[in-house]
Amino acid sequence: MQTLPDTSSKHGLAAGDTAQPERADWTMDQGWEHYSAEEHGIWKTLFERQRRLLPGRACDAFVEGMARLPIGADQIPDFRRLSDTLMQRTGWQVVAVPGLVPDDVFFEHLANRRFPAGQFIRGRHQLDYLEEPDVFHDVFGHVPMLMNPAIADYIQAYGVGGLRAQKLGVLDKLARVYWYTVEFGLVQQQDGLRIYGAGIASSAAESVFALDDASPNRLGFELERVMRTQYRIDDFQESYFVIDDLDELLALAKIDFAASYARVQDQPDHTPGTVLPTDRMFTRGSGHYHHAKRQGAAA
Repeated sequence: MQTLPDTSSKHGLAAGDTAQPERADWTMDQGWEHYSAEEHGIWKTLFERQRRLLPGRACDAFVEGMARLPIGADQIPDFRRLSDTLMQRTGWQVVAVPGLVPDDVFFEHLANRRFPAGQFIRGRHQLDYLEEPDVFHDVFGHVPMLMNPAIADYIQAYGVGGLRAQKLGVLDKLARVYWYTVEFGLVQQQDGLRIYGAGIASSAAESVFALDDASPNRLGFELERVMRTQYRIDDFQESYFVIDDLDELLALAKIDFAASYARVQDQPDHTPGTVLPTDRMFTRGSGHYHHAKRQGAAA
């Protein structure tokens, strides 16, 4: 299981973080030549594990993006080579950052089609638990989807929207949209539900749980419903939201969220496992996994 920090999935400074950036935009040199054999070995372990799990689970766009990028099992990818390929396809580039960055910095990068990726890689004792996104989560999980024009435009729009949401005081609502799409989203293909969210695609355990386990709900994506839905940062998601096509995200990138913010601002939040009568149901989950965890904690 891989958990992510309590932010809109990858940005926002952790409490007590006092690290100073090398540059005002928090970017740094990746220092690819300084990765050790052990670090490349950790990448290979993670890569090969996901390569065995994802066939028949990852969406077509993820598979296609991975095939077109200079990403392989034997070494941590060089951000310069990734950026060359991305730039030709969708105008994006990957920039190295030391880890979590302030929200405004994160949004500014996305708004200008720069994806900030953690430069470090987790240790072997962290293969299944991660407190902040590393190079495997950011590159393996996110970058293949940036080769898809709909996702590329959607994430840029999220950056622009994030800067606006900060000013409006509704960043928590927008963060939920990012969480349930870019990080933990599912898409309905002709051959069944598939993963496109990076938080699932980069996690061995959640790659299985999200699609195969009877516990979670799998619900049709509806913008304002998602804006009002809390998420899990410490465990598997209790609900996943399903889009019918990646172009659905492209449509979201073109609308003004202001009216939706106004409608949901004073409405109560939904807990992560809530199912509403109005939900479009793909799978009504049993909830057994999280119920058992809560029972164990209470004992």
